[in-house]
Amino acid sequence: MLNVVSILIGLLSLVIVIPSQIPFLGWGNWFALPLVVVGIVIGQLSSSNSGRNFCLIIAAIAAIRLILGGGFI
Repeated sequence: MLNVVSILIGLLSLVIVIPSQIPFLGWGNWFALPLVVVGIVIGQLSSSNSGRNFCLIIAAIAAIRLILGGGFI
């Protein structure tokens, strides 16, 4: 059950992260990252790893975008 919750949180974060890849919308990643961290923690508590891994991929995409944009662009 926790794995499903983690995947749902990851999907919600993905909806925020995808438009944040556009220039000048990178600040949306700052809203997505705490949500992804919650998904990672919930996925860690699960017996399956797929939800946690999905959230880790989304966190990596958001973090790389923030690094490339200088943190806010």
